[in-house]
Amino acid sequence: MSEVELTEQELQQAADWISQLKTSVEQVLVGQSNVVNQVITALIAGGHVLLEGVPGLGKTLLVKALAQSVSVKYQRIQFTPDLMPADVTGHSLLDMQTGQFKVKQGPAFTNLLLADEINRAPAKTQAALLEVMQEQQITIDGKSYALPSPFMVLATQNPIDNEGTYPLPEAELDRFMMKVVIDYPALEDEIQLTLMNTGQAEQSSFARTIEPVLSAEQVETLKRWASQVIIDQKIIEYAVAIVRATREWQGIEHGAGIRASIALVQAAKVNALAKGQRFVTPDDIKDSVVDVLHHRIILSAEREIEGVTAAQILAELINKTDVPRQ
Repeated sequence: MSEVELTEQELQQAADWISQLKTSVEQVLVGQSNVVNQVITALIAGGHVLLEGVPGLGKTLLVKALAQSVSVKYQRIQFTPDLMPADVTGHSLLDMQTGQFKVKQGPAFTNLLLADEINRAPAKTQAALLEVMQEQQITIDGKSYALPSPFMVLATQNPIDNEGTYPLPEAELDRFMMKVVIDYPALEDEIQLTLMNTGQAEQSSFARTIEPVLSAEQVETLKRWASQVIIDQKIIEYAVAIVRATREWQGIEHGAGIRASIALVQAAKVNALAKGQRFVTPDDIKDSVVDVLHHRIILSAEREIEGVTAAQILAELINKTDVPRQ
């Protein structure tokens, strides 16, 4: 149990702030409410997100809208086969006037980092993000530099284009708290998006500037409040049981590791906070299982041939895992 319990006023304030943030981002990212919820959950939980979707569904727009809504810096890196690690993190340069080496900071020195088409860069460049994501710091010439808070990496990959790509290794995938799949919007939403971006609405979603609704300090406050949400040991045992079941489940070749249990509990706490709850329920755990686990498991060849998805396997697993009684 947390040492300091959240007050009713703090719970209401947290729910209001999260609601305002979602509404702000959805001004321009129309028809992707579930995606917005998942990304904001990861932001408040202190995690990183792997975004998967075909081009043109608003992945860059999502990061820009989130950065404007929270009034923080954001950078975008287009990953290509010739991108070098120093192009991501930065490097030291010799100042000819002073004779001293100076650090030229790379785009990773920011709050929100969009790593666009991350799987188009070779493993060496992908690995440049590992320290950034795990330690929230960058080491250049043996000296470590802390990154600002909040800090979040949102990496994208195209699920249908495999030519010239380098699949992300399991160790790197595990660093992402969630994998969020962006699908095509509903018919009405697609019509609205078309109107917005063809001069038939007030302003194009790509050109629209969003006024900040939260500060970086308020996001840090939400992160602190999320950590204070109460979670009973039985609920933790329930989350761990789900993760451990993936290691023995028929149809799963490789299950999830310990990071998955931690991420599942962290996401559940944010889910509870967003609802104005002081404590985590089993439903808060269930709501995040697929997002947290489906990129951490590898299905057996037999299940893949049958056309079964990771989400379907995880749904089976959840249904057969005993839920703790309140």
